[in-house]
Formats: sequence, C-alpha cells, structure tokens
Amino acid sequence: MVKHSRRFSTVAEKVDLEKNYGPLEAMELLKEVSTAKFDETVELHIRTNVDPRHADQMIRGVCSLPHGLGKTIRVVVFAGAEGAEEARAAGADFVGEDDLIEKIEGGWDDFEVGLATPQVMPKIGKLGRILGRKGLMPNPRSGTMVQPQDLPRAIQEAKGGRTEYRTDRTAIIHSSVGKVSFEADKLVDNLAALASAIVRDRPESLKGPFFRSAYVTSTMGPSVSLDLPALQALESAE
Repeated sequence: MVKHSRRFSTVAEKVDLEKNYGPLEAMELLKEVSTAKFDETVELHIRTNVDPRHADQMIRGVCSLPHGLGKTIRVVVFAGAEGAEEARAAGADFVGEDDLIEKIEGGWDDFEVGLATPQVMPKIGKLGRILGRKGLMPNPRSGTMVQPQDLPRAIQEAKGGRTEYRTDRTAIIHSSVGKVSFEADKLVDNLAALASAIVRDRPESLKGPFFRSAYVTSTMGPSVSLDLPALQALESAE
C-alpha cells in the first residue's frame, strides 16, 4: 500500500472520490489542493478504449495550447544550409547538423523540443535509440519534421506552448496542460484545446465510446475525476 505524506492526506480529503467534476470546478479544486512549494505542472490523464496492440489505434499528436505551458522551452533544430539561418532568426536555441548529432551521441539532451528538416532526417535516424525514448526525436507524425520555410511557425508554436500526447501500452494518454499558478479559466481553455486535438485523432476503427475515464492532477497533488459528458461538451465548444 502506498504511503502518502500528512500534507497529501490532508488536501486529498477535500476531493470527493465518488464525484466526477466539471472542468472549471475541477481546476479550481486542483489549485486548492496543490500545496507544494513550487509551481506544479497540471496534467491530464485519459483512459481510452483503444487497443494499443493495433497500429491503427495508436494515438499520437501535438497541440498548441492557447495559454502555453508556463515554462521555458528550449528548441533544437537539425538543419543544414537550407533552414539553418531561418531557424536562428526565428529564435531556435540550438541549430546544427553533424555537430549537434555528435553532441547528442555524447550524452547531451538539454532541450524540450527537437525539430528537423526533411533533408537531415536520414542523418539523425541513428539518434532514434537515444531521443526516441525521451520523446525528443523529430518525426512526421508529431509535426516535428518541418520544411525549411515552415521553421519560424514551428519554432514559435514550440516556444509558445506545444504539448505532445500519445497512448501508452495501457491505452492511457498523459499530457500537460499548464501550471497550478495559471488562472482556472486559462487551464480550462488549455484543457479544451487538448481534448479537441485528442478527439480529432480518434481512430476510425474504434467501436463504442472513446474515453473511459479522465483525471486532472498536479505534480504533487491528488487527482480529480472529470465528468466525461462535460469534458466532451467542452471539446465541442472549441
């Protein structure tokens, strides 16, 4: 049995485990029960009905949050002569090709988003074993393989608040929606954008309901169950 601290146990008593909360009420409660001494990250966890054993039911994508993630995002761009200057001008933190590849092979990974132009994708393929497990490997499905002319837009989106989501092997999607310091209505806006993006990626082969349950939680706080019809309605309004 998991043992929780006295602080956690005290705030957890404020959450009704038998209730499914509306999005705004859930965010207001989450802010109240998040009492760590740092600005905790707010996360969304959705249990879906997909079967991860089938490739056509795997869900993976990215979403630009209207109010960002509340943290500094460092962006790496793998680009050769075509695209490098555009990336630097657009504010990329690190731009390179062979030099960056060598640096990462040496163990460096001090960034949050990796972008690459199609021309250098064959070169960075060998980094998949290093960056893939950390979710940093550029690839077309996540929108991180970018044409040189689209780099300014992609870099701006990444720095502004771009969150990734994907189903794990238990069919659960985990993703961030902001910080506890955000106003509750801004967290709801971010939640709505993320829910909309996930629903748009619903597999065509899936039968029956898409979501089984959904929770919001903070880094050190208890989870709060979301009312699925309210979450679906929130998604429909975006």
